[in-house]
Amino acid sequence: MASTAVTVKDVCPQEFIATYARFLKKTGRVQIPKWADIAKTATYKELPPSNPDWIYYRIATLARKVYLRGGDGVGTYQRAFGGNRRNGVRPNHFADANSGNIRYCLKQLQSLKVVEVDAVKGGRTITATGRRDLDRIAKSIVEKRNSAKN
Repeated sequence: MASTAVTVKDVCPQEFIATYARFLKKTGRVQIPKWADIAKTATYKELPPSNPDWIYYRIATLARKVYLRGGDGVGTYQRAFGGNRRNGVRPNHFADANSGNIRYCLKQLQSLKVVEVDAVKGGRTITATGRRDLDRIAKSIVEKRNSAKN
């Protein structure tokens, strides 16, 4: 039976992000900053994330976003992770996410050689090594799902 190529686009996003986050935590190559346990992901949030491994999930999400659409910068990802600022009795308005968390996660991906700065457009693009690693994780998800069916 010939195996077909599996990419990140072929698997469920939640499943991919959770699997890649577990992989990042298991490898231990990601440095967790001191401020990770008290930092909020956006100014409009009332509390920091309840998951202690939130930074691994944010890194995995950013890796997937760069994979799908490279050339975007921190500002684009701020808007992607932004949300509704609740203004009490006044109407809600959209607010961007914090750029420091996003920038730190992108730098960690750069140190892992998953993404690089695009010299032409600016922003970040996926490297060949990063594409191979993410596709390998996507393939393991599909193989696990297929073995569970049989």
